Amino acid sequence: MLAYINEEAWLKTLQTGKAHYWSRSRNTLWLKGETSGNVQVIKEILVDCDEDTVVYRVEQLGGASCHKGYRSCFFRKVEGDNLIVLGTPVFDPARVYCKQGKGKG
Repeated sequence: MLAYINEEAWLKTLQTGKAHYWSRSRNTLWLKGETSGNVQVIKEILVDCDEDTVVYRVEQLGGASCHKGYRSCFFRKVEGDNLIVLGTPVFDPARVYCKQGKGKG
């Protein structure tokens, strides 16, 4: 998955060992998996040469990182003019997020 972090998310991730991100649309910090249970436990953090991008290598608990229910957020590939769905959802987002609306977790 791809997500944004700010200093608060960075520090919380380092403190807890679980991936925290910054939601630009909600203007709030969020723990990945807080709603869905699909928590990301940090195994390694890589930092790019400009020190402005990080990659979290994680253990994905719950089997999915995508709020649409797929194992990965990158569950579609381009073939010509079409997007082809790869795989099947691991969970039903309507059931997981029913209490809080659409959400991401």
